[in-house]
Amino acid sequence: MKSLCLILVVLLALSGSFGVDRNNFKSCDQSGFCKRLRAFKPERSQYVADFSTQMLHDNMFFLDVNMVDLESEKRTVLFRYVLKVSGLVDNTFRVEMEEVNPLYPRYITLLALKDSPIGDNLKVISKKDGKLTLANTKGHRVVITADPLKIEFLDKNGEVAVVFNENSLMHVEPLVTKQERTDENGEIIPEEEGTWGENFKSHHDSKPRGNEAISLDIGFPDADHVYGIPEHTDKLALATTTSGEPYRLYNLDVFEYELDSRMAIYGAVPVLYAHGLKRTVGVFWHNSAETWVDVANIADGTVVSSLVNLVTGGQKRRVDTRFMSESGLIDVFIFMGDSPSDVFRQYTRLTGAAPIPPKFSLAYHQCRWNYVDEADVRGVDDNFDTHDIPADVIWLDIEYTDRKKYFTWDVEKFPHPAQMVANLTAKGRKLVVIIDPHIKREAGYFLHEDATEKGYYVKDKDGKDYEGWCWPGSSSYLDFFNPEATRYYSERYKFENFPGTNKDVHIWNDMNEPSVFNGPEITMPKDCRHWKEPQEGVEGIASYWEHRHIHNEYGLWNIRATHQGMLDRSDKKYRPFILTRSAFAGTQRYAAVWTGDNAAEWGFLAASVPMCLSLGIAGISFCGSDVGGFFKYPEAELMTRWYQAGAFQPFFRAHSHIETKRREPWLYEPATTALIRDANRRRYALIDFWYTLFYEHSRDGLPVMRPLFQEFPKEEATFTIDDQYLLGDKLLVRPVVTAAATSVQVYFPGGDTNTLWYDVDSYQPRVANGYANIDVNIAKIPVYQRGGSIIPRKERVRRSSQLMADDPYTLVVTLDANNTATGSLYIDDGETYEYKKKKYIYAKFSYTTEEMTYTFVNDKATYPTLSWVERIVIAGIKVPPKTAKLHQGDKQVALQMTLHRGNDVLVVRKPAATMAQPWKITFSY
Repeated sequence: MKSLCLILVVLLALSGSFGVDRNNFKSCDQSGFCKRLRAFKPERSQYVADFSTQMLHDNMFFLDVNMVDLESEKRTVLFRYVLKVSGLVDNTFRVEMEEVNPLYPRYITLLALKDSPIGDNLKVISKKDGKLTLANTKGHRVVITADPLKIEFLDKNGEVAVVFNENSLMHVEPLVTKQERTDENGEIIPEEEGTWGENFKSHHDSKPRGNEAISLDIGFPDADHVYGIPEHTDKLALATTTSGEPYRLYNLDVFEYELDSRMAIYGAVPVLYAHGLKRTVGVFWHNSAETWVDVANIADGTVVSSLVNLVTGGQKRRVDTRFMSESGLIDVFIFMGDSPSDVFRQYTRLTGAAPIPPKFSLAYHQCRWNYVDEADVRGVDDNFDTHDIPADVIWLDIEYTDRKKYFTWDVEKFPHPAQMVANLTAKGRKLVVIIDPHIKREAGYFLHEDATEKGYYVKDKDGKDYEGWCWPGSSSYLDFFNPEATRYYSERYKFENFPGTNKDVHIWNDMNEPSVFNGPEITMPKDCRHWKEPQEGVEGIASYWEHRHIHNEYGLWNIRATHQGMLDRSDKKYRPFILTRSAFAGTQRYAAVWTGDNAAEWGFLAASVPMCLSLGIAGISFCGSDVGGFFKYPEAELMTRWYQAGAFQPFFRAHSHIETKRREPWLYEPATTALIRDANRRRYALIDFWYTLFYEHSRDGLPVMRPLFQEFPKEEATFTIDDQYLLGDKLLVRPVVTAAATSVQVYFPGGDTNTLWYDVDSYQPRVANGYANIDVNIAKIPVYQRGGSIIPRKERVRRSSQLMADDPYTLVVTLDANNTATGSLYIDDGETYEYKKKKYIYAKFSYTTEEMTYTFVNDKATYPTLSWVERIVIAGIKVPPKTAKLHQGDKQVALQMTLHRGNDVLVVRKPAATMAQPWKITFSY
């Protein structure tokens, strides 16, 4: 009965009745190391480089750094460290610093990097006046000042772009052995509070290694703003924090999270970018422990001495930051830019770009906690057809299982899962089911029995299987650091181990922060133990990693294991789709991310834009929010606006809480259903555009959903805009995120280059000239195609994207001021890895007044598509051609054209060119 009461209390909290209880989550002052480090403000750094120890080997430079006692006359060396500076390709540096012969190994984050970084040779070019200068092959320099230690990174012009420890806030808490201290009377002196343990509410953290936190101040001269370090709910451009809470990076399950907040939520990606008129640079803090980040922007005028101690010399453009982590070692990658696209690419070169997703995953998804049984699923599926609304995926939340036991089905509600899936796939649709990392502790449940017997669970501080509470009640958590546990878990995804599934059933990994209802801050205690590679002679606390070391990485290990299992189940033939809530650096290699348990409020709709922009520049392009809001009920206008916005965000899924009123599109008034239908059809018309964007992201690592400053880095007004964005470099999207709006402000960038922007419905052009007031009605949000671009569309109405594979294209050409345009198109089978065997098409479109061409970028890659060109729409044409002729292979065909003079649009009718071969259309005047 006690366990049932606990679950009821938790469910009531989750229902949204209580809102966010900030008392459940730490402030900086309640986080021992944050309070300790934030108060650390020495006048002079204790760290001094010893140039006599320098050593250079190819791309790695080493020297010793001493931590000295500034109070002693001889400046006694207290601790010794090794500093390593690496030169890496792509204008990147890496700086690492750790103890010489540490008492215990410090944890080095394991999964964030895609591969081992590739080196770029360094050389020492000078050493004088207490400074040593290194240079890479591209002309960037690193200047190390010995006393006190300071490291400056200079751009190609010789100007300081990034600087470490200029404010003397570098600190590495030494690892020490716990010893009892006594006074002159032999009485034991109590340890300083928090050194070997600390409390939060009713929870005690034993801290067996003692304090091991690290801190580093990183300055960005000439920067106007800094961005990144998701996941938070405030603006894209990060705010000065010195008079309030720092930004916190600690993956947490925060129900009905607050808006405009620096509180930690589900994701923690410690990459930060600084941008100004001179340059863009970035840093990646390679650390998976709890981290707090302070920001001080001189332009804010509120900077206080707690972060910025240096004399700025009248600087008006500079941002200083400070990273503070509970454990780990100083390990920082520095991206020297120069442009936003450069630094975004440099980061994804390290951590990986998202692979090409299965095509269906870019279409529309329908989810609810929960579709209650097979009849409910069939009814939802059929109603999409009845109401002529395209959809690709139906989702099942936790109630499909046998009493919250994953890899099982409720035999009463879902007795025929294979048949249910077959009914969906017959229409080209898929199923996604949820698998969470908490495992129900129930005798007879195969997964629990196996994990217990084989020691696959995370251990508590005493070495016993850790037991917490989550949806099933008493639960334990698989330790994915144990390769045997990971292998076992991955094998659960085999079709024979998960009956009812096939290649068209995909996976949702939720609650993987991990969420623990009765744990400190609704997560796992930091002194829990994770598997570590056994080493001879190593025992005790050095023989395992604590959860504090790996916390932000836990969800990444979870989805990596899921990804491997889904690959193996089909012998690596089919691409998996996975959705995760927990996010860390590298998550993009395995899964899409959504913004968690939002609410049906206008503010959450508005917040979805900066949240996804921040995740996108942190490598995670496949992002979206729960359309309509998870909690509460969206009235018709909000629901309409959310569908219109969601249709232009990478991940497009409607989702709702178990206690909310049903809100499938057809349950609203017919007029609202029609608007939702239109929004979904707009998404499907652009499905190949989306697919091409994600293919290009897989090649170049650039965000799919982009902040304006990425494409217009010299246009200062774009630096803080986060209520509109670009898809690739071709579509400008400005969602309507306020009630009863009759107009919105839209910023049209590119005024200095005479950029044109064309309304996607009317094809009316607008010359870029900054902000303009644009009229809107309930049927439309402002979306503009950039002049000089070509976008492929598929305009036949189908029930799912799979059924559109061979449909014809309409090519929309919007001309720039020079009457030219370019575009691209990617085609493959949409679901397998055959593209790795050159079975794909990646083609470029080019338009001039003389001709329009379709050419293959790699002519050795082919795919037998049956698609063809149905129509070409050319907008902005001032002098129309008299004739047009198609050239494809041996075929030459005269084409018909229609001119619409009201908006200068020329339509080339039914060229009938196949997309399987290159072609050309010539124009004469």
